[in-house]
Amino acid sequence: MARKKLKLAFISDEMTRKSTYKRRKKGMMKKVNELATLCGISVCAIICNPLDSETEVWPNPEVANKVMERFKNACVVNKCRNVNHESFMMQRIVKAQNELKMQRQDNYEKEMTLSMFQFMLGQNLPNITVQEIKEIHKIIDKNIREIENKLAALNSQSF
Repeated sequence: MARKKLKLAFISDEMTRKSTYKRRKKGMMKKVNELATLCGISVCAIICNPLDSETEVWPNPEVANKVMERFKNACVVNKCRNVNHESFMMQRIVKAQNELKMQRQDNYEKEMTLSMFQFMLGQNLPNITVQEIKEIHKIIDKNIREIENKLAALNSQSF
């Protein structure tokens, strides 16, 4: 049976809020216990009670301290996996810059290929530099090699 959608808002009635807190805390502790049992992992839960100054630690403070120390040490060991917002954004910027560089290179090669076809059709290429002519020559040589390789492959298949 599906439950109705839960409205997440502050519960204004104090008695209802206390009973909901106790019920939810009990459910949370049960889930933490199940996670530890079913997955065989070290787990701890620390719940600060807003209704009184008592902080509840599951399963006990010694185990919780061990889990926290293990977590802190793991963060140092796996530094490459743990990132903050700044380093994550720097990684994304570097990745985007590399993609931009590759796209510019691809666009340049396509422009040179288009210029090659225009040149082969006898169209005049104004404002072309010596470097671009050399690039067109390289592209023509590359295309000729590819055609020769494909012809050789076709000739070897036909026999």
